[in-house]
Amino acid sequence: MIARRDALKLLGAGIATAAIPGSGAAEPQFPKGAIIRTVLKDLPPESLTGGATLFHEHLSLAPDFMPRWMSLARSLFPARGGQGNPPARPVQPAQPAQPAQPFFMQDPDLMAEEMTAAAKDGVACIVDGGHPDMGRDLDFLKQISAKSGLPIVAGCGYYAQPFYPPEIATWSEDQIAGELIRQVNTQPVGVLGEIGTWDVMTPDERKVFRAIAKAHQETNLAIFTHTNFGKGALEQLDLFESMGVKPGRVAIGHVGGLSDPQVEVQKAICKLGAFAGFDRQGGPGDAGQVKMVMALLEAGYADQLLFSSDFSTGGNQLKRNGGPGYAKTVTVFAPKLREAGMDEKILHGILVDNPRRLLAFVPKPRKP
Repeated sequence: MIARRDALKLLGAGIATAAIPGSGAAEPQFPKGAIIRTVLKDLPPESLTGGATLFHEHLSLAPDFMPRWMSLARSLFPARGGQGNPPARPVQPAQPAQPAQPFFMQDPDLMAEEMTAAAKDGVACIVDGGHPDMGRDLDFLKQISAKSGLPIVAGCGYYAQPFYPPEIATWSEDQIAGELIRQVNTQPVGVLGEIGTWDVMTPDERKVFRAIAKAHQETNLAIFTHTNFGKGALEQLDLFESMGVKPGRVAIGHVGGLSDPQVEVQKAICKLGAFAGFDRQGGPGDAGQVKMVMALLEAGYADQLLFSSDFSTGGNQLKRNGGPGYAKTVTVFAPKLREAGMDEKILHGILVDNPRRLLAFVPKPRKP
């Protein structure tokens, strides 16, 4: 009888140069004219083969965003996966403590240093999941990309109910979609995300999701989402499908937070053709996520997995301060997958090929 670890290695080895279905070993094929849009220039997807593309990180947030996020999360979800909807009105931002030095996501030299370190650790591209309602500064992303040489993809959209700007309450889904399309046509954004539901999907969140689907249809940009520890993942995907979005253009985020050893929700996401995003890594929850990933691998879904860390706090997590930095998916999480038996070809497919398949798109002619 072949051991589980050996079977997984055989799966990745293949026969000669033949690719094995579901192994992550097949070289991606991109349509003619496909690009990955970064903040500085459009890149051919074939150019991002020298390292991992992290599909969900944060490089630019307002200083008060995470304190506000944590305060809201503690009040609504005292236990993981708690119930309850966010208030209809956005929570007022908490006043951040006066820092002794600039907030790290407003320090271009520090962040360029972190990007350079991530590149040395095996990262080829980072997707920033922020947008204006989170305090994302597009010019800042351009600056740190230019300083470091690391390609950065900027997101576009609206995060989740507690963080929506006031106009979301009164705008129609067509007005929201129109604004998103305007941003895509006038700014170097390369993905629709991070788009979230804070807990149970609210009417405003449903409206935003429908608007995102309409913007996708007009721009061809891929979509990635935020869930509350995976809750509502299938509802998000169902809504997008009902609007005509192909599941292969969608990544459902934070599914590593679902405490189901049978990974039924993740399997359902993958079976439909969407990507299952394991995007909170490099911490105490890694052991459970490794087990879920390996179960999905055994089920044949290597081509539907995405990894990232959702980096949003500085301190001792920064490379400058002795932490793993933005590359912790590569330097902390990936070694645990190897220890569990994941073959290098499969790991390469998940870290390098799958994100390119998600992000690559053929631009539509921009409407005046």
